Amino acid sequence: MASSVRYDVPELDAFTRPWWEAAAEGRLLIRRCRADGCGAAHHYPREFCPQCWSEDVVWEEASGVGSLYTWSVVHMNDLPPFGERVPYAAAVVELAEGPRMMTEVVDCAEADLRVGMPLRVTFREGGGERRVPVFRPA
Repeated sequence: MASSVRYDVPELDAFTRPWWEAAAEGRLLIRRCRADGCGAAHHYPREFCPQCWSEDVVWEEASGVGSLYTWSVVHMNDLPPFGERVPYAAAVVELAEGPRMMTEVVDCAEADLRVGMPLRVTFREGGGERRVPVFRPA
């Protein structure tokens, strides 16, 4: 019997709902601090700025472009639905806006992965109405 439990998408909550709604529309959001002298962008979404601790942060649409910072090719994962995807490239992408984001690189052979390679966001179905941002070579 197949499990209905998924380990690839977190639970929605009131704070992250705008992020998931944007992803469902094919848009990637980050958070930006509006405090004087800061202006730092960050990801994962938090209700405060991790640089200056200001709570004056807003959602901002990211360009969706970045570069590969690091990765690891996963060959074995028994948690659903990852087992159906192996091997896959779990990655950290440095977004053009500055923050780094944990994600997955798709549509790229393992041998072609390179630090600094340009990437562009795309979205994969994540169950229900949710879509999950992943990256492919630009």
